[in-house]
Amino acid sequence: MAFDLILVLHDIRSAHNVGSMFRTADGAGVSKIYLSGYTQAPAESGRTRLTRAERDLAKTALGAEHSVPWERVPDLSALVARLRAEGQSIVALESTRGSVDYRSYRPERDLALFVGNETEGVNRDILAGSDAVLSIPMRGTKESLNVSVAAGIVLFSLNGYNA
Repeated sequence: MAFDLILVLHDIRSAHNVGSMFRTADGAGVSKIYLSGYTQAPAESGRTRLTRAERDLAKTALGAEHSVPWERVPDLSALVARLRAEGQSIVALESTRGSVDYRSYRPERDLALFVGNETEGVNRDILAGSDAVLSIPMRGTKESLNVSVAAGIVLFSLNGYNA
């Protein structure tokens, strides 16, 4: 069963992480990326003078910021309502009580994967309203992975069910 895969980046502080997730999203077949909060957006097309953050994003995205459609959204809750109305399942990536191992999750319909801030994680309101919260089991002493690495693992896992 083929399904649509969307990525939502909220309050990601590092432009390197954003660029990396654009590049990974391209490889994983993500149809669109939504940027909210203070997440760095790619530079407008055709601009020659870029901020350092825009240069960092472009350096890590390697052009994927042009191949994956994206949109900046000012209101995260309005985006969730819109995605639900479009039939998307709301799925968060976060290690929290009640989260399920990403390897056991089987998508049944179009979904939007929400990833959050590098230290604070996914917004609590999003977690509370998610259809599923996925986590990556950790074996070492660290409690989590870098957000772009974690997103890549889960996006490619979800892509494996997208036949």
